[in-house]
Amino acid sequence: GPTREAWSEAADLSAQIHIRYVDRKYSSILGVAPRMYDDIWVAGKVMYKLEPVIEDSGELIIYAPHISEVSYTHGKIIDRVGYHTRDYFLAQMERFEGVPRGILAHSTHVKGGGTYENGVEKPRVNVVLATGIPEERCRKINLGYRDPSTVNLDLWKNREHEGCLFVPRAGETLYRVKGESYET
Repeated sequence: GPTREAWSEAADLSAQIHIRYVDRKYSSILGVAPRMYDDIWVAGKVMYKLEPVIEDSGELIIYAPHISEVSYTHGKIIDRVGYHTRDYFLAQMERFEGVPRGILAHSTHVKGGGTYENGVEKPRVNVVLATGIPEERCRKINLGYRDPSTVNLDLWKNREHEGCLFVPRAGETLYRVKGESYET
């Protein structure tokens, strides 16, 4: 058939296969990054695939004890720039003039939505790393830290009724709330 119709049908099918629809947002999410994600550059997908289902002021934990590097390719730049909301960068683009835009985009995708007003950044959610990356470095790049050895995965399971979501193999499937509209 015509190209546009074929693409539209493919998009509809993809929405059924690659998106998991849930009934509500959650105050806490623990996303377990698969071992195939070897740095936060890739494991950041845990955040942006789950961001649509986390409440404002909620906490999203990227659990990946096997990850010990922010980015094998761009780590030094990310150490300098950190993770911030889009508005943080837009308000002071001259400060980040020499930073590749792909790195800034990655930073905003992992940090998520939020505001930057009067010199104060207010992220919509708190992103926490429970990885092999030291606490000092997590704080330096503007992300939260949790010692992965203190996370009991079993205590996270089957607690959706409490507002807690456990996602094994996080980052592979997009999550959305049923009935909510999303900008494209």
